[in-house]
Amino acid sequence: MIRFGIDLGGTKIEILALDESGSERYRQRVATPHGSYVETLDAIVKLVTDGETALGETGTVGIATPGAISRAPAKNAGRIKNANSTCLNGEPLVDDLQSALSREIRIENDANCFALSEATDGAAAGATGVFGVILGTGTGGGICINGRILTGANAIGGEWGHNPLPWPRTDERTGHACYCGQHGCIETWLSGTALARHFLEDTGRVLSGAEIVANAAHDPACEAALLAYEDRLARSLATIINVIDPDVIVLGGGLSNVPRWYASVPKLWTKYVFSDYVATHLVPPKFGDSSGARGAAWLWNSNQTQSNR
Repeated sequence: MIRFGIDLGGTKIEILALDESGSERYRQRVATPHGSYVETLDAIVKLVTDGETALGETGTVGIATPGAISRAPAKNAGRIKNANSTCLNGEPLVDDLQSALSREIRIENDANCFALSEATDGAAAGATGVFGVILGTGTGGGICINGRILTGANAIGGEWGHNPLPWPRTDERTGHACYCGQHGCIETWLSGTALARHFLEDTGRVLSGAEIVANAAHDPACEAALLAYEDRLARSLATIINVIDPDVIVLGGGLSNVPRWYASVPKLWTKYVFSDYVATHLVPPKFGDSSGARGAAWLWNSNQTQSNR
């Protein structure tokens, strides 16, 4: 059986197909239509139909999407909520895709799919408790217990990015406005956009997050920005360890590609974790930015059951 997984991102939509063994059979990527729900829907349908034509067979379809499926009663039931790709919010994505593709669709938050991918056959394979982190345009998270996504009663399991930055310093107490309507969310400190914004505020210089990382070895201001970032990351992950005590935390997203985090952050989080010893491992992803699509495909594993309502 072929499993198609689709990662519906803010800048790109990627589809891949996995066979029964988890080997990749097909992959295609297109730019995400900007701000248009209808064009996004059409792009997803075309990716699936093109993939099935190329492989000569039909398959199951799983979608990794920003946000989640609302469980609110009445008109919002089954519609997308909490997506930073705001054109999706309030739309019946599952119903529309099931109608267009004439089959059941499974859909999960993209960070949940990332966590599932890495827990199934990735960097955290075999671990009992896995927390998957996305450090990219936003700051997402997903939880897998015994290889199964913990979606939660409100479909917000793992949404650590919309909690306040823990143990804030005096100059961190107000924080920036977040698209969710709050101020000072972890996302406003740890996303790639946030790293660049705080660097601009501190130095008056415009650099991207990637440029800050690249320049840190010879630019003291860039190094200072990374020191501040990794301390904030350590504090934020310590709260996750204090609550769900995972065996493994896997970092994903563009800012996961910084080797220093994997040594520095565990050293820093020890003073914030409520334990005399921290056994949690912090690891990079095995599948990188393909984990979202792989996790979406694995939504059709036998131990993954889901209600889209």
